[in-house]
Amino acid sequence: MPTDDFDALAAPYRQELLAHCYRMLGSVHDAEDLVQETLLRGWRGYDRFDGRSSLRTWLYRIATNACLSALASTHRRVLPSGLGTAAEDGGTDLVHADEVAWLTPLPTPGRTAPAQDPSDVTVLRASTRLALVAAFQRLPARQRAVLLLVDVVGFRIAEAAEFLGTSVNACRSLLQRARAALAADPPAEDEVRPGPEVDEEVLRRYLEAFEAADTRRLAELLRGDVTYEMPPIATWFRGRDAVRDHWKRRVFSKPRRALPLWANGCPAMAVYMEDAHGEMRAHAVEVLETEGGLVSRVVVFLHPELFAHFGVPDVLTGATA
Repeated sequence: MPTDDFDALAAPYRQELLAHCYRMLGSVHDAEDLVQETLLRGWRGYDRFDGRSSLRTWLYRIATNACLSALASTHRRVLPSGLGTAAEDGGTDLVHADEVAWLTPLPTPGRTAPAQDPSDVTVLRASTRLALVAAFQRLPARQRAVLLLVDVVGFRIAEAAEFLGTSVNACRSLLQRARAALAADPPAEDEVRPGPEVDEEVLRRYLEAFEAADTRRLAELLRGDVTYEMPPIATWFRGRDAVRDHWKRRVFSKPRRALPLWANGCPAMAVYMEDAHGEMRAHAVEVLETEGGLVSRVVVFLHPELFAHFGVPDVLTGATA
């Protein structure tokens, strides 16, 4: 088969391969690299593709094995809530942990994107929620791969066994152990799945209150037991009062602006902070998980380098705003 056809045939699978690699690795940067590697390997080997399986299945096999190779030399990625207990006082000292391998967010289309099927966004959100991806990272690499292939992507156990070059019985054992480990320490589930219009409205109100530095209005959008995390800061907060106190003490000491984004199937923001020259520079990507019209988790990724993955500028100009 001519390799000239490969790019067009593989293009429809790029986004789902990115989500799969992200669930495996917990890093959007690493996931993008592995998708590129997968497509390059696929392009080089396409003339040997015999068509006994679908192209999608073949690409998932390449991607999964590329991820397993990468995981052999990388550290497990985490969120601050996976390292210690929450602080309930907004004045608690912030402890930086730059040496930790932190989870990062996955850019995803908004619910209102014209070409995006709402059901696809719902599935993507369910399988890439930050707490769930962090839970996947606790599993040994091969258990993680089998669980994701079978329970998330929907391959048969026999197919997953073929991907990993193992027996069906061994693969079934890996899957059982992975399911048991997740059941023993499950990530928090959304109590209420919000509709598209709910998330859009929460994001709009949150952005308005954020740019107005109105901590009262922001706090009204939070659940009472909200979780607030700020990797690479290991300190994290639980509870509306603690979060509002933290905002008052630290967050709005300098002017800030924000652009709306979507990450992990959830509303998000690209946050800019004023520098010494009065320019609004990239500061953080903030992801909002919602339940029943209120924000249940805020994760502020203090990694300006993430802006490139979301396609937003490092400096916010008047025209951009």
